[in-house]
Amino acid sequence: MGGLELAMVMASALLHAGWGAAIKGSRDPLAFNVAQGLLTLLVGVALIPWAGLGAIPTPVWAVLGATGVAHGAYWYGLSRSLTETDLSLAYPIIRSTPAFLPWIAVPLLGERITWIGGLGVAVVVLGIWTLRGSGSLHKPERLGLAYFTLATTVAYSLLDKQAMVLISAGPWTSPLPRSLVLYFLIGAVGTLGFLPLAAHRVTPRSLLTTLRRELPGILGAALIGVIGYGLILEAYRTAPASYVVAVRQLSVLFAVAIAVLVLGERASRRRVLGAAATVVGVALIALRG
Repeated sequence: MGGLELAMVMASALLHAGWGAAIKGSRDPLAFNVAQGLLTLLVGVALIPWAGLGAIPTPVWAVLGATGVAHGAYWYGLSRSLTETDLSLAYPIIRSTPAFLPWIAVPLLGERITWIGGLGVAVVVLGIWTLRGSGSLHKPERLGLAYFTLATTVAYSLLDKQAMVLISAGPWTSPLPRSLVLYFLIGAVGTLGFLPLAAHRVTPRSLLTTLRRELPGILGAALIGVIGYGLILEAYRTAPASYVVAVRQLSVLFAVAIAVLVLGERASRRRVLGAAATVVGVALIALRG
């Protein structure tokens, strides 16, 4: 994994942790995410004249449909999980994607992982699960929400990598970067999938209340989403998805730091050890992956 890709993914990890903390800090995380999704959809529609949609290969559209469903389910599961438990408990399970993605990415996408890179992925996973610790998340219904959200991250990570490879294969005529156009396409389809899931819990009144109270936070989170995931899509062009996803899990470390320093959650020795293991795993990937 090259230095540029590593820097992009680490920056994205920090942004993603801030994004998750913004959702957790909302009085109504589900309405907060609905507002974000609608904003992304509106901006995406406004950019259509400059998006160069005709240059997008036909196979990308099929992948977009699938990844949109996965992203919509992810936003729903994440919102529910962060509503019902601590950020520092839910987030590590949700971001355990590196434990599962290589098993699919290697045979399906033809990725090659060095043994040291594989060790780095394993150490990242160990750190994430150590960070999980114990607490309210062990209630079965909350475990189910966290694992459901984890499954969606595996799905959309594979699909987004494939979409970025396909969209990068041909000529590009849009003045906008491929990653930006793809981000808004994913966001638009994901929002359309997310809204029906959230509709039975988010009323027009609660949405308007959240917009009135938290508009600056919603705008900030939406901007973080554009930059943070745009960097991931750009990294997918040249770096293996298994490594990108593993390094991005530094967001767990950042999220725990935010949870302790900003949200006032408790820091245990177990979580400090987990954070250290996560950093070691990312270093292995960066140096030898």
